[in-house]
Amino acid sequence: MSTTALPTYVEGLGASRTGEYRGATTAATFSDPNTELAALHSRCGVYDLGFRAKIALGGKDRVRWLNGMVSNNIRDLAAGHGVYAFILNPQGHILGDLNAYNRGESLLVDTDRSQTEKILAIFRKYIIMDKVEVSDLSEQLTALGVSGPKAREVLAACGFELPELAAPQAGDLHLRDVKWHHFDCTLIRNEEDSYEIWLAPGEIRNLWDALRAEGATPVGAGALETHRILSGVPLYGVDIRERELPQETEQARALSFTKGCYIGQEIVERIRARGNVHRMFTGFVVENGVSVAPGAKIIARDAAAAEKEVGEVTSVASLPREGGRNVALGYIRREAGVLGREVTIGAAAAKVVKLPFEEAAWG
Repeated sequence: MSTTALPTYVEGLGASRTGEYRGATTAATFSDPNTELAALHSRCGVYDLGFRAKIALGGKDRVRWLNGMVSNNIRDLAAGHGVYAFILNPQGHILGDLNAYNRGESLLVDTDRSQTEKILAIFRKYIIMDKVEVSDLSEQLTALGVSGPKAREVLAACGFELPELAAPQAGDLHLRDVKWHHFDCTLIRNEEDSYEIWLAPGEIRNLWDALRAEGATPVGAGALETHRILSGVPLYGVDIRERELPQETEQARALSFTKGCYIGQEIVERIRARGNVHRMFTGFVVENGVSVAPGAKIIARDAAAAEKEVGEVTSVASLPREGGRNVALGYIRREAGVLGREVTIGAAAAKVVKLPFEEAAWG
C-alpha cells in the first residue's frame, strides 16, 4: 500500500497517528475528531488528498475512447471542466467511479488509489486499435483539500489569486491552472466551499504550513470520513459495490442520457425506460445513540404489522452534537424508503431521512 506525500512530514505536522484510507496510508487524526469536523462545517479545514490517484490519457482518440468507457458525457466536456462518472460492465454493474477532467491537450482521471490497479487494467483491456496513451501520474502529482465557509478567505490570504470558478451545478466540476509562490498548481472547485489543490509532492509541506498559518485546521481521515457520511456521499467499495446498478445509488450526476453508446448503456437505458429500480440509496437516523454496524439488516413492518427485511446498512457515523444520534447510509427497497418511515436496524429504532444529514447533524 502506498503512503501519501503528507505523512512523510507527520512528526512536524502533529498527526497523532496514521492509518489506511481509500487505498493509501495517510494521517488519521490531528486533534479531537469533533473539532476537526466542526472546522469543515463552520470554519476551514485542510486535509490530505494523496489517497486520490491521477491518471493521464493522451492520444488523438482519447475523448472518443473515454466517452465510450464511462457513464457520463466526455465528448462535450469543455476544457477546464470535469464530471463524475461510473465505469460499468456490460450487465450495467458498477466496476468503479472517477472524476474525468478535460485538460485541453489531455484528459485526467481522478480516482481513489484503492481503485487504481483495477481501473488501469480495464483501460488497457479496452485500448485495442485506439490512439490512446495511459500514464499513471500518482507519484508525480498529489493534492490537498480545503473546505469550509472560510475556505476561499484562507486561500486568498495564503497568496492564491483565485479565479472565478463557478460553483458546480449538476455535477460539473471546474479547474484552473494557477501559480502559488511561483509554483504551478491546479485549483479545483468541487462544491460551494470545497476546493482541491493539485501540486508536486515536494511542495506539499510548504503549502500545508501556509494554509495552517492562515487559520486552516488540520483534518485527518477519520473526520473526513465522518464528513463524507454526513454529506450523504457514497464511497466506492463501501457503499457502491459491483452488485449495484447506477440508478440504485441515487447518483444522477454520474449519468448522461444524451451522450451516445458506452459499456453498460443498454441496461441503464432499460432501467430508465421501465421506471425506477427496486432499491434506493438513502440515510437513516438511529435513535437514542444506539450503535449499528455496516452490514446490519433494515427491517420494516408492513400493513399487517409483519416484519420484513427491506435493506442493509453500508456506512455508519456518530453525530458530533453532544447527546446526538448515530446515522447510517444504506439501501432500502423503494416502496419502504419513504421519508420519516420508522424502521429497525439490528436492535435499534431508526428513521428514513433525506440526504445529506445536515439538519440531523448540526441543527
